[in-house]
Amino acid sequence: MDEKIRRSERFGQFVDQLAAVIGHADRHQPLSHYCTGLLVPGRRKSVEPMAARICPSRVSAEHQSLLHFVGQSPWSDEAVLRVTRQYALPVMERHGPVEALIVDDTSIPKKGKHSVGVANQYCGVLGKNHNCQVAVSVSVANQSASLPVAHRLYLPKSWASDSERRRKTKVPDDVGFATKWQIALSLIDDLLRDEEAKVPRECVLADAGYGDCLEFREGLTQRGLTYVVGVSKTTTVWPPGTGPLPAPPYSGRGRPPTRPRRNKEQQPTNALDLARSLPEQAWQTVAWRGGSDGDKSGRFAALRVRPAHVKRERKGALPEQWLLVEWPQGDDEPAKYWLSTQPADIALDDLVRKAKLRWQIERDYQELKQEVGFGHYEGRGWRGFHHHLTLCIAAYAFVLAERARLSPPDPRRAPPVEVPPLPRGFRPRGSPAAGRTSPADVDPDDDSVAGT
Repeated sequence: MDEKIRRSERFGQFVDQLAAVIGHADRHQPLSHYCTGLLVPGRRKSVEPMAARICPSRVSAEHQSLLHFVGQSPWSDEAVLRVTRQYALPVMERHGPVEALIVDDTSIPKKGKHSVGVANQYCGVLGKNHNCQVAVSVSVANQSASLPVAHRLYLPKSWASDSERRRKTKVPDDVGFATKWQIALSLIDDLLRDEEAKVPRECVLADAGYGDCLEFREGLTQRGLTYVVGVSKTTTVWPPGTGPLPAPPYSGRGRPPTRPRRNKEQQPTNALDLARSLPEQAWQTVAWRGGSDGDKSGRFAALRVRPAHVKRERKGALPEQWLLVEWPQGDDEPAKYWLSTQPADIALDDLVRKAKLRWQIERDYQELKQEVGFGHYEGRGWRGFHHHLTLCIAAYAFVLAERARLSPPDPRRAPPVEVPPLPRGFRPRGSPAAGRTSPADVDPDDDSVAGT
């Protein structure tokens, strides 16, 4: 049988599995069309352009059908993501077991101000503060692939406390303000509690946006999870063999002292100064698996330290963990720092390989946005935003599973999906080339993605 036919059959079977958990039979066809629309080539993956590609003879009716399905239908994101995981993970694991859970967030620039969660906040896509939405995600990863398996919109304080905007965008009553690291821990809790999720309790990876937060690191430890998380160069640590002084002897008066102490001679240092103090022989060249251009290598040093935190030390000195530092040859100072609770006897190359595995989420976000339309949803509501992201992840999971069937897996090869051609002269709504025939056609507050 032709491979394209087999791939088409697998796609149909995957959509049938998703359809089994979305409820009413009337949702099955919109589900199939929406997933197909996300996978077919096209500059925009918002509802109207997808409707034109899928059903060019009845664009308006298809547009309304898809719009209702993604924006209003009360199907469960968690159920669809569970089926997605159950479909993709076994295929991913043909090339190695899951090694890590990756915590990260991604920003989606927006033009308007009424889409749920939109605020002037840091936008990683643009590298500066900008009007955007931010979604937090947790992914599973091995050396060949990674897949987001849970996600949630970050709701800024300005939104969480605004009852009128919450009502208009239908934010659930039980959703309040939570920081990104709190959302990440909540997503991890949901995954680990779900017996059907089959998500292994593996090492958690995150960048310095999460790693600099002591509460996040301790939250992972309390859950029995190890981690390798980025930290900033200003992170304070106790060098090897040092730490806060023990409590002084009890004098017999008042309450016995219990808190560790510091003095002028016994002080922590920051990660940058500690790295600069290391001798040349502490640095080793380590290679790890990189991207499509082959293996990469760099200069690394790892040493056992205790994180320094005055308030936390009141409960006792923090346990030892690894400080991993990357210092490229010829640079004036190190480029990256990580703290890790990996075992004390772990080899340096294994520690580096684990830390560098986080790069896969960057590739995932790029492909989700460029190939599957992750940031193209134009609705304003809470439900529609999460439904769209869930379906994008499901479509991406099918792509990953198809790549993983190859030996070796090919990260650049995507499955073709056959659809009818666009109608002659069609232009998606909001396109500069689209003609405006009446004032009613003009959206005075277009919340479409900026820069598309």
